Amino acid sequence: MIVDYKEGRTELQRVTFGDLVDTQAAKYPDNDCMVYPHDGKERYTYAQFAEKTSEIARGFMSMGIKKGDKVAIWATNVPEWQLTMYGAAKMGGILVTVNTAYKLFELEYLVRQSDSSTLILIDGYRDVSYVDIINELCPELKDSEPGKLQSKTLPLLKTVIFVGPREKTPAGMYNFEDVYDMASGTSEVEQQAVQNSLDPDDIINMQYTSGTTGFPKGVQLSHYNIMNNGKFIGDCMQFTENDRLCITVPLFHCFGIVLASMASMSHGTAMVMVREFHPLRVMEAIDMENCTAVHGVPTMFIAMLGHEDFSKFKFAHMRTGIMAGSLCPINVMKRVVEEMHMRHITSVFGQTECSPGMTQTTTDDSLELRVSTVGRMLPHCEGKIIDPDTGLDCPYDVPGEIVTRGYHVMCGYYKMPEATTQAIDKEGWLHTGDIGTMDEKGYFRVTGRLKDMIIRGGENIYPREIEEFLYTHPAVSDVQVVGVPDKKYGEEIMAFVILNGEQNVTEQELIEFVRDGMSRYKKPRHVKFIDAFPMTASGKIQKFKLREMGRDEIGEQYEDGYKA
Repeated sequence: MIVDYKEGRTELQRVTFGDLVDTQAAKYPDNDCMVYPHDGKERYTYAQFAEKTSEIARGFMSMGIKKGDKVAIWATNVPEWQLTMYGAAKMGGILVTVNTAYKLFELEYLVRQSDSSTLILIDGYRDVSYVDIINELCPELKDSEPGKLQSKTLPLLKTVIFVGPREKTPAGMYNFEDVYDMASGTSEVEQQAVQNSLDPDDIINMQYTSGTTGFPKGVQLSHYNIMNNGKFIGDCMQFTENDRLCITVPLFHCFGIVLASMASMSHGTAMVMVREFHPLRVMEAIDMENCTAVHGVPTMFIAMLGHEDFSKFKFAHMRTGIMAGSLCPINVMKRVVEEMHMRHITSVFGQTECSPGMTQTTTDDSLELRVSTVGRMLPHCEGKIIDPDTGLDCPYDVPGEIVTRGYHVMCGYYKMPEATTQAIDKEGWLHTGDIGTMDEKGYFRVTGRLKDMIIRGGENIYPREIEEFLYTHPAVSDVQVVGVPDKKYGEEIMAFVILNGEQNVTEQELIEFVRDGMSRYKKPRHVKFIDAFPMTASGKIQKFKLREMGRDEIGEQYEDGYKA
């Protein structure tokens, strides 16, 4: 049964990011666009934001960045993040998002695979120095003239731009302030001509996702994909120019770019920014700026509800937002509605490959529907449940694979045509790899996943990437990584390891090995040494049996959390 949700539909819009910013600046010139209540209290009206992003576009052009070039950004939610996204869009640069938890192994892969010519970065995040990592990858950088890097490791990377105090700019890098200084080298007429030449179908963003197979893939999204998806998502929350959204989800993720930034920009909504999630800072921002909405994964809301200062905040203006990223516990959703006054909170289901929203609950849905379903199809999106073995449509309430088709489906994986063909069939249906049901009113429920993807606290983790890294440890002969239930994060990582017998290593040492070499969220919570993996008669490893073994190993407390 195919559903194409048409109630209250609005027309698809063909507009580029840059033109949208300028249009909203003309409508709401004096309204807040982007506000930082902490750390300098920066504040931009829509008119100021439009002016700044045009200036950045000219600065990038003067640096030699051209239409179609890849501009990677590796930073927390600093002001330069969104200024870069919309500024690059005004001159046709393709923004490549970099996970803030990445380390050397992952950054090298992403910059190389994406063909990025420019990397914008902060000094580091938590215990990871981004500057040290890029200098290790490109030792030539410190002796290079800014913008003229010649790297053996990353031959296409030419320009590195540092976000931070000018006096702390590392050797070989531009400072972000140089972007403004160099803007005068390109005229407004030249920049506007490039902006006018852009087409809504042009690729404007590449977000990297592990998907369901292989190493991370660059999901190519157009102005048309993202702008319309953000618009319809904002519509479901009834956003207007009077709303103020607190954005604490990371901008490198589709949750931040589309569900937050584009949903706001398309409605003239103010974006109240928190540079990185901390429950107290989020609650302070909501209170200081009279926010009407906030987004987060369930663990973020749990952290706020459980904070010792929670009762000090009134949440007087709150009404809506999105809880998504992983299955939303019903009791948490109810507490958010009652104690944070988010009576119109919604949930969104989708994946990066569909821009990312496919279904969403609305402010008109009952609380029961908002806590037990992921809503109905967004306007102009088709969706259905199919039998993954036969490809035939499933009856109502019968589980199968969720597939979708429409304007929101990605333009393909960058330089991965075979993976694109596997994800999108000949009829244009994107196969999500998720298992769910749909009722006769078109409401979807997500019940599981076809493949081995692990979703830990809203982060997509693909086991093969961790397996490949563990293979580099001299004591590891073979390894299989699976997801096991966890009360706090929904799922945790468990590694089943066969040792080579020649070296000794402990479970904790392997956990620390991954923690030190990859993003912290990819380190296993559990390691189990094993003599052999369960196999089929044809020699295929039965990961489902490993998952069963993992559940038995860690006990009933995690099983209970998983069912919640």
